[in-house]
Amino acid sequence: MNQEEARKTAMKILDESHVGVLSTIKDNKPHSRYMTFFNEDFTLYTATSKQTQKVDELQQNPNAHILLGYEGEGFGDAFLEIEGKIAEHDDRSILENLWNDHLKGWFKGPDDPDLLILTIKPTRARLMNKKGESPVSLDL
Repeated sequence: MNQEEARKTAMKILDESHVGVLSTIKDNKPHSRYMTFFNEDFTLYTATSKQTQKVDELQQNPNAHILLGYEGEGFGDAFLEIEGKIAEHDDRSILENLWNDHLKGWFKGPDDPDLLILTIKPTRARLMNKKGESPVSLDL
């Protein structure tokens, strides 16, 4: 698969798959949890509470690994492995763009003082398991 096809498939995954696994480092070991992701091109965003362990973990080590796109249909489901650096994001316009009804279960609204947006800038991304093809490293 060439880069253009791989990027097109990767963007489709990013645009259609919003729930994935975010892994951070806790006590020098992986710590994973499901998160909801939004994207602008290959930059990912996720909402969290300022009071969570992941915020503490990211302040100690900003490296993260994300799995996104596997739908559980079996062999051949394409998904992305993304390695990146996470930073707290305080741009209110991004927060307002990302706000949706799904976040109401955790936050009062986009102005909730506990709501924090995390930005994940990929340092490496691979398209995995595409119908038995070898993984493709994406040029970012």
